[in-house]
Amino acid sequence: MTPDRLSLTFSALADPTRRALLQRLQAGETSVTALAKPFAMSLPAVSKHLRVLEKSGLIERSRAAQWRPCRLQAGPLKEAGAWIEPYRQFWEQSFDRLDAYLQQ
Repeated sequence: MTPDRLSLTFSALADPTRRALLQRLQAGETSVTALAKPFAMSLPAVSKHLRVLEKSGLIERSRAAQWRPCRLQAGPLKEAGAWIEPYRQFWEQSFDRLDAYLQQ
């Protein structure tokens, strides 16, 4: 049995290092070495995180001679946001009702 894409996305996002890597990729395509620079971990450890992100579809890696660029793929994030949206609306409506109650 293979996990569904949404489960892979949330699993990948569960780790703070992977979220930080995604944040860095918002600025654009970057090499693995540049991505790894601010982290206090080995290049192989960063590569393991990148493999998880790639498996989930959140990043895409390519090879251009010695350069191995990574780029953000936002499609899975959009799907995760669409799944979360009804819950955000639920909480906003709940807070609106609480606010109305407290105003009385």
